[in-house]
Amino acid sequence: MSMTRTAALRTVAPERAPATHRTAHGERATIADITAGLLAPQAATSPKYLYDSLGSRLFEAICELPEYYPTRTEASIFARHGADIARRVGTGSTLIDLGAGNCAKAASLFPLLQPKQYVPIDISREFLNEAVGRLQQRFPHIAMMALALDLAGHFALPAGVEAQRRVFFYPGSSIGNFAPHEAIAFLRRVRENASHDGGLLIGVDLIKDAAVLDSAYDDAIGVTAAFNLNMLRHLNYLLGADFDVRQWQHVAFFNAEESRVEMHLEARTSLTVQWQGGERHFARGDRIHTEDSYKYTRESFADLLAQAGFTADGNWTDDAGWFAVMHARAASA
Repeated sequence: MSMTRTAALRTVAPERAPATHRTAHGERATIADITAGLLAPQAATSPKYLYDSLGSRLFEAICELPEYYPTRTEASIFARHGADIARRVGTGSTLIDLGAGNCAKAASLFPLLQPKQYVPIDISREFLNEAVGRLQQRFPHIAMMALALDLAGHFALPAGVEAQRRVFFYPGSSIGNFAPHEAIAFLRRVRENASHDGGLLIGVDLIKDAAVLDSAYDDAIGVTAAFNLNMLRHLNYLLGADFDVRQWQHVAFFNAEESRVEMHLEARTSLTVQWQGGERHFARGDRIHTEDSYKYTRESFADLLAQAGFTADGNWTDDAGWFAVMHARAASA
């Protein structure tokens, strides 16, 4: 399957009134970013817009699905190899949780890693603050600093984050949302924020049978579809747009040539979407590309780490070889 490229711009149809009654709540840069994606020859959005408060909760539900193997497979690796991982990572570090969500994955490692400080970072401020508030009650002896940051661009950690022994934790193969060249750029930004004795503990989804991948991103009861479709509601809020969720459907598949799972939203009928400052016509079958999830081999990802300024020094997998947890140290300049 390939992405359709037939969507085109057109003027407002006479029978439709402009959507001037809607209010855009996004910041100017956010509105410009989304607008540029929607008006591109192949309409696309950043996957970060999947994660409003409801989207974050729907992703939690996805992680419970039998089809969605990454969460439980990664958890099994930590359960089986946790002691060895802890020996490589060390204790008493500043644990910086990238895309922390509900913080559950990092919290499960607290007994092993015994961090001195925990710094969860997520784009969904409200969801993150709720999660950290609950976590601080369970672990009052660990200093915590929640940061609401967009990791897609340049970021710098504030002075309150301990400078020494920074260990960046990026589980769940979230790195797969970046194209390889984008992943290298992102990991270089992480390296810039790491101390000379810092490191990275990261989950990497490995290449496997396409049927396994397809079902993981298009589950039988439709939770992933709801997660994808909910982004349209988020765009309505940010842009003041008039997406009708009922006019769209979820599409996901493994693109073997690109070594990635693609998620799209496909128009069920011919329609025009309007928002403050823009509009676009979609023919039936046209798509908005919402997310990619790239898959790697252990060797190809170790090479990617090296290009980003890290040296891989440990990796652990499940028995089936579906998923890997890798540790890397900041390479000397």
